[in-house]
Amino acid sequence: MSNIIWHHSTITKKSRQLMNGHKSCVLWFTGLSGSGKSTLANAVDHELFKRGFRSYVLDGDNIRHGLNSDLRFGAQDRKENIRRIGEVAKLFVDSGQIVSSAFISPFVEDRDLVRSMFEKDEFIEIFLKCPIQVCENRDPKGLYKKARKGEIPDFTGIDSPYEIPHKPEVIIETHKVTIEQSVTKIISFLEEKKIL
Repeated sequence: MSNIIWHHSTITKKSRQLMNGHKSCVLWFTGLSGSGKSTLANAVDHELFKRGFRSYVLDGDNIRHGLNSDLRFGAQDRKENIRRIGEVAKLFVDSGQIVSSAFISPFVEDRDLVRSMFEKDEFIEIFLKCPIQVCENRDPKGLYKKARKGEIPDFTGIDSPYEIPHKPEVIIETHKVTIEQSVTKIISFLEEKKIL
């Protein structure tokens, strides 16, 4: 863009990380509605908070109440929804925090676009692998029921596709393991990667 020049911060991301005592990254939770993204993102955030790490959760529904309230659920709006949240997540990572992003983000292309915004090892894709039958049986928000009645068009898994990640950093089969086991697996991954 013309006449817009990037202004570099006085305090660097590395300085913020040193002050916080940990590296920063985005934990990108992806999976079908009902797979447990928000639940697990908040459980991980709670564990990080208890341990004194700086973290925050960006939840799909919550973001649609504010920042992305002007967007609908068509292909272009979904793409823009993910692009915007990627930019917000990048700001959190730049501030030295661990940000958990809980969005269906059904398309590989959109997730890859967000990945490209980050430095190596800053984008951690966590695929919540859960059969649609299980997600639909859980149906915590009653969305599958509405989608089956035709009340929600372009619903992921019903009449809009979900593209499985090619090489996620972490896979969690949420229908087979507990929340506690899932949190332990993610925290262990962060420790192995020397983020914590």
